[in-house]
Amino acid sequence: MSLSARQVTLLLGLLLGLQAALPARAEGLPAPTWRVALIGDVPYSEAERRELPLMLEAIAQADTRVVIHVGDIKHGGGRCDDAVFADRLALFQASPVPLVYVPGDNDWTDCHRASNGSYEPEERLEQLRRLFWTDNRSLGRKKLSLERQAGPYREHSRFILGPVLFVTLNLPGGDNNWGKTDVPSEEFRQRHPAVLDWLTNSFALARRKKLAGVVVLIQANPGLKHFAQGLGHRSYLQFLETLRGETERFKGQVVLVHGDTHQARVDHPLLDPSRRPQQRFTRVESYGYPSMGWIEAVIDPNTPELFSFTLHPWPPIPTPMPSPAQ
Repeated sequence: MSLSARQVTLLLGLLLGLQAALPARAEGLPAPTWRVALIGDVPYSEAERRELPLMLEAIAQADTRVVIHVGDIKHGGGRCDDAVFADRLALFQASPVPLVYVPGDNDWTDCHRASNGSYEPEERLEQLRRLFWTDNRSLGRKKLSLERQAGPYREHSRFILGPVLFVTLNLPGGDNNWGKTDVPSEEFRQRHPAVLDWLTNSFALARRKKLAGVVVLIQANPGLKHFAQGLGHRSYLQFLETLRGETERFKGQVVLVHGDTHQARVDHPLLDPSRRPQQRFTRVESYGYPSMGWIEAVIDPNTPELFSFTLHPWPPIPTPMPSPAQ
């Protein structure tokens, strides 16, 4: 059926009117927010293994977009057997929320210990790669698309959520697999340049896209307190120098998330050139054994801080009942 010239004119006028009305309705409305759950150093015990699925379900009920596990999926004295890895993979794949996993020292560098099974650490890392980072998607029942670093270090990934870039790096605790001599191990010499390249490349991406924030996710506590005193640990010094330089060049907020030392906290331990705390840099450390819990990160573009953080111990602490009226 053909339309008359008058009908065409009326239809175009209606479409233009709708287009003009849409921005007016959106004007003044706050930008959306995004919630992310940060966990690490879990499960360390059979009790934590039983509780973790319950905690992941509670996280999902909090309208969380993604869970990020910053490493150590077992106790430091526990076995590094394939069966343990397979159990943790099944646990993470059952998460109702997309889950991104960063490897920790308990998961590969410490596997040489007799209590761990006397494995070769590099072989255990390769097994983790075969299991946990097989494609460009997260773990979990729902999948999140990821970009992975080209080459062998597929554990290095990134994704954008709202105005924020999230970057994962294989930087394990202990000594970052440096080794016991003054000369770093061959594995460190091969991996660490890839770590620094992925870090600097990611900040460059964030600047090109004019993003408001960057979140860097590692397992190791890299010694920020000592670094601020000019006493950086040799196995983390170059990483921290690079991170400090990128933070100074980036105009937005920067968050470093790590586990390792089992002290849930949020602070500003990086110093700016004037030796004052760099307020655009926030360190978040996950809960760790014997404490269990998750840290909720909320991305809110309506605030100058961009991020807010809430600690959630697990099991939840019951809210006290009000006292009866006297």
